[in-house]
Amino acid sequence: MSTDAPALEAQPPVHEHGPMGHVVSPAVLLAVFAVLVLLTLITVAAATPRLDFGPWNVWIALGIATIKASLVALYFMHLRYDNPFYGLLFVTALLFLAVLLGLVLLDVSGYQGDIQTG
Repeated sequence: MSTDAPALEAQPPVHEHGPMGHVVSPAVLLAVFAVLVLLTLITVAAATPRLDFGPWNVWIALGIATIKASLVALYFMHLRYDNPFYGLLFVTALLFLAVLLGLVLLDVSGYQGDIQTG
């Protein structure tokens, strides 16, 4: 008993960028890497005693960390080339996390004088 119907074979899913996914050019990856290194240098410079921004130190560090995390997720994890809603959702979540951590750190620093050592 033979049939002329073709056998159904499992086919890999085809995405809009082809079967291999999205390939980012080395120039873009190197540019993002350079920005990450620059932001790291700015973070280190802001942490030195010469550049004291007072209560803004926490916010500056959290802002730079948020930007760096967004760049890593958007370019190195290829989130930028996926559905734009996912990128917006991720960046929004990072911003809320930065605000929440900043408020917690400000609250802790407000009670720092009440803590007695020893």
